[in-house]
Amino acid sequence: MPTLVIFIIFSFSFYVYYKIKYFRSHRPMERRWLSAKSSIALGLFVFFFGLNQFFLHSSTITYIIGTIFLLIGAGSAWAGYRAYKHYLPLVLEEAKQTAKNGA
Repeated sequence: MPTLVIFIIFSFSFYVYYKIKYFRSHRPMERRWLSAKSSIALGLFVFFFGLNQFFLHSSTITYIIGTIFLLIGAGSAWAGYRAYKHYLPLVLEEAKQTAKNGA
């Protein structure tokens, strides 16, 4: 299914993008926030990959592995989203402090 392949490529691209931003950042809360965002992207990558497996092959093993990928990907994306929501106010406060100290 070409739509799923596009979603797989985009989610992996966002994962790489956020990991690069993570390694370039020097602020601790911003790093955790970016790590949460990359966790969401990686979870979506695994989820879409597992979903795509259902359309490629039709065997029992494929359905089992695809279901495992769906569960792991959804769990990772959900945990990343919760971490994202937790760190967002802390990142905003850290940015205010940095701007206040730098000005």
